[in-house]
Amino acid sequence: MTALLSPAFLSVTASLTGRSWRGPETSLERAAEALAQDSRLPLPVSRVLAERGVPAHEAQAYLDPKLRDLLPDPQRLRDMDKAAERITAAALSGQRIAVFADYDVDGGASAALLIDWLRRQGRDATLYIPDRIDEGYGPNAPAIAALSQNHDLIVCVDCGTLSHEALAAATCDVVVLDHHQGGETLPPVLAVVNPNRADEDGALGHLCAAGVVFLTLVRCNSLLRAAGHDAPDLIPLLDLVALATVADVAPLVGVNRAFVRQGLLIMARRGRPGLVALSDVARLDSAPNAFHLGFLLGPRINAGGRVGRADLGAQCLSCTDAALAQRLAAELDELNRDRRAIEAAVRDEALAQVEARGAGTLAWAAGQGWHPGVVGIVAARMKEATNLPSVVIGVEGGIGKGSARSVPGVDLGRAVQRLAAEGLLLKGGGHAMAAGLTVEEALVPAAMERLAQLLSREMAARSGAGELRISGLLDPAGATVELMQMLDRAGPFGQAAPAPRFAFADQLIDSASTMGDSHLRLRFRSPGSPVLEAVAWGAMAGPLGPALLGAKGRRFHLAGRLELSQWGGRERVRLRLDDAAPLG
Repeated sequence: MTALLSPAFLSVTASLTGRSWRGPETSLERAAEALAQDSRLPLPVSRVLAERGVPAHEAQAYLDPKLRDLLPDPQRLRDMDKAAERITAAALSGQRIAVFADYDVDGGASAALLIDWLRRQGRDATLYIPDRIDEGYGPNAPAIAALSQNHDLIVCVDCGTLSHEALAAATCDVVVLDHHQGGETLPPVLAVVNPNRADEDGALGHLCAAGVVFLTLVRCNSLLRAAGHDAPDLIPLLDLVALATVADVAPLVGVNRAFVRQGLLIMARRGRPGLVALSDVARLDSAPNAFHLGFLLGPRINAGGRVGRADLGAQCLSCTDAALAQRLAAELDELNRDRRAIEAAVRDEALAQVEARGAGTLAWAAGQGWHPGVVGIVAARMKEATNLPSVVIGVEGGIGKGSARSVPGVDLGRAVQRLAAEGLLLKGGGHAMAAGLTVEEALVPAAMERLAQLLSREMAARSGAGELRISGLLDPAGATVELMQMLDRAGPFGQAAPAPRFAFADQLIDSASTMGDSHLRLRFRSPGSPVLEAVAWGAMAGPLGPALLGAKGRRFHLAGRLELSQWGGRERVRLRLDDAAPLG
């Protein structure tokens, strides 16, 4: 039976961003009211739990997720025992271990996890991260062959599942710990631990690579204890798992919620020099949250792999010397500024191409000389602007290297993998929400046309593409620190677990001004309520910012997500504004 949607929320059918506002389904609102009555939780919190399908008797357990309750048995993953036994044996016998990692946050954090675990047992490991431009993504035969000459074991993290030819060059044992979608066959290695292998059931497919590495280390610890050895404490490593889970846009469901919740608590203790230094250069002066991981720390760690030295992020995360960590963080911060400038130029050209090409099921753009280090983040910006799966390709010497980002409900990684199998790509792979590809320049239009065809069915099944989902109404007087503290317990919020978005009806704009070049700050209130501040990030680049900038004294319906900010040593609530609709 199809659920009945409510009419346009607050009668908003065309907001300033051109969207229709939709409130919760009638059945969902009733479930939230019943849950609030049974659990005595605030209605806004009950709405979040109702959206997640949490019954009243499980509400308190959901609000306080415990790793011990949610951590899956590592042995449910294929090849886990082979991988853990080999890694443990190498650690115990002092064999030479190399860690081959991807150059993004998930790869860097995964490498740092393994290096940290080995270091706690008095063992060192060689870190190898390929150069994005010279070597490309994942293992390559020359690097693997060279590492094999002076190492007994290579552990590939966040890569390797599709690297058949490259890993065949190994003359030592290789273990792959990955989460990218696998093909029909596996590379010729000792073990491939990957919840997204073709022969897995997909129950743990939401794990990022760092989550897979953590589960592997849980199993390694069990083997150490069974052999009568002390096992390193894994809890302090959860800061890295949390960082990777959020930065890799993994769904915040199941054990991922516990990873992030517990990892943020570990991070707040400021015990890891690299994360302390990165937080300081990002001017993070409050307890970290998921937003900080994804938008402040993640981009800086990624900057090394995008426009600088590929291993800088992993080196910073695994660093134990505070002074060295500060130098690495400063270098990453500077590279991040360079990355933003390069990204802006590519983004403008790419969006112009998309606009000229017109609407469809796929947004894509390709350009000569576009830096391969920014195509992924430009694809993410394009996806946000168009609400379509997006591909951005940088072309050099007749070869295009691209990154793709998807929207919920559309499995982009599987489609890209099929495109590679059909011969339209030189190579390609990834997971549901993100993928990478290499394509001959002459085949770019045909490949993108075929990709659009492959995605069309899933895109047609999506609903609400031109809608803004609203969780409920709120008044500025109800936007309290206490409510935010309760809402935070229903988080963390992110992929597959969006933060509730509230509408504020009939609000008077007290003031509006710009922040920097592209952001908007405003203050608003309703009769008898205190003034609430709102920030609209990047709003001046679209229709929202210019329309509200001169709106002092006018009334609007406003919609956005609440967040806590620090000012003068005190916490206060503000609205991260998503949309607005004028009255009258």
